[in-house]
Amino acid sequence: MAKYIYLNGELVAPEDAKISVLDHGVLYGDGVFEGIRAYNGRVFRLDQHLHRLYDSAHVIHMQIPLSVAEMEQAVVETVRANALRDCYIRLVVTRGPGDLGLDPRRCPRPTVIIIADSIELYPQRYYDEGLHVITCATRRNSPEALDPSIKSLNYLNNIMAKIETVQAGVPEGIMLSSEGYVAECTGDNIFVVQHGEVLTPPMSVGNLAGITAQVTMEILREMDIPVAAENFRILTAYTADEVFLTGTAAEIAPVVQVDGRKIGDGKPGEITRKIHERFHQITQIEGTPVYG
Repeated sequence: MAKYIYLNGELVAPEDAKISVLDHGVLYGDGVFEGIRAYNGRVFRLDQHLHRLYDSAHVIHMQIPLSVAEMEQAVVETVRANALRDCYIRLVVTRGPGDLGLDPRRCPRPTVIIIADSIELYPQRYYDEGLHVITCATRRNSPEALDPSIKSLNYLNNIMAKIETVQAGVPEGIMLSSEGYVAECTGDNIFVVQHGEVLTPPMSVGNLAGITAQVTMEILREMDIPVAAENFRILTAYTADEVFLTGTAAEIAPVVQVDGRKIGDGKPGEITRKIHERFHQITQIEGTPVYG
């Protein structure tokens, strides 16, 4: 458990990290967040995560009360205060306390929260043996209604799909767009491998442009493996040679079964394994130093 949590400029004990019940992050899910990782004493791709955070805040007309440089320092100080070298960082900016109405102008100052702690989204056996996933009945929010580039606190769409995976006894689920195209999973991006080529859904279908997904595409190009962002349906996943998921918490997770259908030979694929190995190499040497 975290020893200290950053809350509005102060590092406080978890039991003292309290916000108002009138905070619009609590009342309406009004706010933005980022999940970030630190490896070997370095915060991985912090600049990209902060860029996405501030872009999301700008889109919803929310002025974060710290500059990007100040926020970077706050993240580093929070990790350092908890004496961590490898950890998960949750950076949250809510609209702040206001009244019971929706009007964001009633919230004069956003609330900034940074939590650094250990995380294990999936046990090691899932990386060794692969995940079984389902296709969720809950459809992904339409980008025409809510732009997927906004990483907002309102995660109910994903939570409803996650409930389906819990009830099905599997760790993840694939969400489709309203048109029936594969969009993303409840908390991860998805990639499929067919005949030596890799596909991932485009943002236009309703998925988030994941940081780990971007690193994955960089690795694929480095390996001279063709990769494209294109629309595809669940049948493409069923008949793929490999399927894998990417995310800050999940990293690179192999999928060996979708809706009861075996993927490839039913074992984590070779391309997935190579990407995972290269990803870990990169995370050990790249990032914003925490300890000087």
